[in-house]
Amino acid sequence: MKAFVLRTYGPPAALKLMDVDRPEPGPGEVLVRVRATSVQPYDWHGMRGEPYVARVMPGGLGLRKPSIPILGADVAGEVEAVGKNVTEFAPGDEVFAMSKQGGFGEYVRVEAAELAPKPRNLSFEEAAAVPLAAGTALLAVRDDGRLQPGQRVLVNGASGGVGTFAVQLAKAFGAHVTGVCSHRNVDLVRSLGADEVVDYTKEDFTRLGRRFDLVVDNACSRRASAYRRVLKPKGIHVLVGGPAGRWFQPAGRMFATLAAGMFLPHKVVLTDVVGCTAEQNRRNLLTLTGLIEDGQVSPVIDRKYPFEEIPAAIRYQEEGRAPGKVVITVSA
Repeated sequence: MKAFVLRTYGPPAALKLMDVDRPEPGPGEVLVRVRATSVQPYDWHGMRGEPYVARVMPGGLGLRKPSIPILGADVAGEVEAVGKNVTEFAPGDEVFAMSKQGGFGEYVRVEAAELAPKPRNLSFEEAAAVPLAAGTALLAVRDDGRLQPGQRVLVNGASGGVGTFAVQLAKAFGAHVTGVCSHRNVDLVRSLGADEVVDYTKEDFTRLGRRFDLVVDNACSRRASAYRRVLKPKGIHVLVGGPAGRWFQPAGRMFATLAAGMFLPHKVVLTDVVGCTAEQNRRNLLTLTGLIEDGQVSPVIDRKYPFEEIPAAIRYQEEGRAPGKVVITVSA
């Protein structure tokens, strides 16, 4: 099969299109023919090996060379074959998953426990935009944010991959939602159901004069103490992402905010979808599927690229200006 292989850290050109052996499913595994995948910060952090601190962390990127040779965390496709003891899937089934690796290839081996049926009303490209970003948003809003109907939520970075899902999920769960984004994405965020949209180029969202029960923070763009002006005393500040850097960021900024949270009246929590078990991710995908098929949530896709242009897609995504998701058509 063909796959983009990463032998050494570097820019998008470090990804090399190569012929590699097609994986075979072992017990409890499924071989998926990848129809579509997506690109996101998780992939380019693995590609560049940044922040450097992640190379030395247990289970991290790999010190001298990438620990994941074939990137691509999101997968949507068809079951090609199943391993021993797999009874819930059969060849031809349309599925999707957050596999954490392998999506940048024509086939990927996935644990059956982390695989879910593809939403019936989504194409493969649309389904590939869902797993990691929407799964992260679900954890941030429902689990870490403990959102209740009628509460007020602020989503910082509302036009990004996670942010567009967070706005929709918060509305689906009955919240009053304020989205923060740049001027060019105000109409998009409003179309997703936000009750109020703040253009951060014109207004500081920490000085709105209003307090929120929950802040879903995809940008980590303010000092931890500034959120005292935004959150209610028992509110929750959920950290999802932050500004990229070579050595420590976004981890440094996020952990500094966590540490500062010990001295603030509100709670500070870090969302980590990558640390979830396969079973947790599958349950979350099933929850998201129900919301998607009910029309309450839908992926926002900025651009689509063909498989051969994955490096160009990552180069564009690294710019940090894509509203919603950037997806890849792997095979027709």
